[in-house]
Amino acid sequence: MGKIRTGRLIALLIMCAGISAAGVSLHGLLDRAHALGGPDDLDVPYVPTPESVVEKMLDMADVTGSDLVYDLGCGDGRIVITAASQRGARGVGIDLDPERIRESKENARKARVTDRVTFVRQDLYTTDLRDATVVTLYLLPSVNLELRPKLFKELKPGTRVVSHDFDMGEWAADQTVEVDGSIVYFWVMPANVSGTWEWTMPGGAGKERFVLRLEQEFQNARGTLTAGSSKTPVRDVRISGDQVSFTVDQAAGGKAAGARYEGRVNGNTIEGVIHNPDGSPEGKGWTARRDPSTMVPVDSSDELPL
Repeated sequence: MGKIRTGRLIALLIMCAGISAAGVSLHGLLDRAHALGGPDDLDVPYVPTPESVVEKMLDMADVTGSDLVYDLGCGDGRIVITAASQRGARGVGIDLDPERIRESKENARKARVTDRVTFVRQDLYTTDLRDATVVTLYLLPSVNLELRPKLFKELKPGTRVVSHDFDMGEWAADQTVEVDGSIVYFWVMPANVSGTWEWTMPGGAGKERFVLRLEQEFQNARGTLTAGSSKTPVRDVRISGDQVSFTVDQAAGGKAAGARYEGRVNGNTIEGVIHNPDGSPEGKGWTARRDPSTMVPVDSSDELPL
């Protein structure tokens, strides 16, 4: 884990105390706070995740043999070892504590998964996460918030993120479950759909130009669709991994009806299908391209000062 910065210890302990008073299980976090002392001060003291919570975290992330699980602050390595031994996944555990790394490697040897897991003594703030398909966390609220911009910068859309006991601030979880007094939070990394998208489609007078402008807040977005001189708000925008969908209300048979746009985001391109407002099963294809200069980072928040 990252070295703790001057002045953070008191703030972290106060934060933990407040969370504990609110009823969130810390599993002995404050009792182990002495782990923050000494020459190798760490951002988070070592507190193992209960096995029942480990199982739920892997269940919520739907970990399979095709996944590469990164555990940030791996402790004794139990999450990636369980992912490897029970799900067939590969895993990478990151921790700054050399004792935890030694323990993790020994536990992997005992579980006979040394060919599928790797443990690295490294600062989690500088760890390259781009290859991960699943990221697991049991850190602290402040550390989650510091890591959040890095997750949005490095993780591919569709990567699953699971956190034991602590959330991501205003980035609301896609799913929250309580397990034996602990809370598990789950997110799917959303594609960045912000900016101005354009495409053309056949219309009454030839090709008609469409302009979609979206503003994004994590996995939610709002915006407008302009066709000719008509600008219409889009509604029910949903972003899940690289999939985006929204509804545009339009007249059909003298009644207001919503055409549902669905598409897959690939960089600055969305390709998908428009489902007709009359409910007919066959939809029209659409391919939109974004002006890259209009894209805004989903989370560009600075590191929180403490």
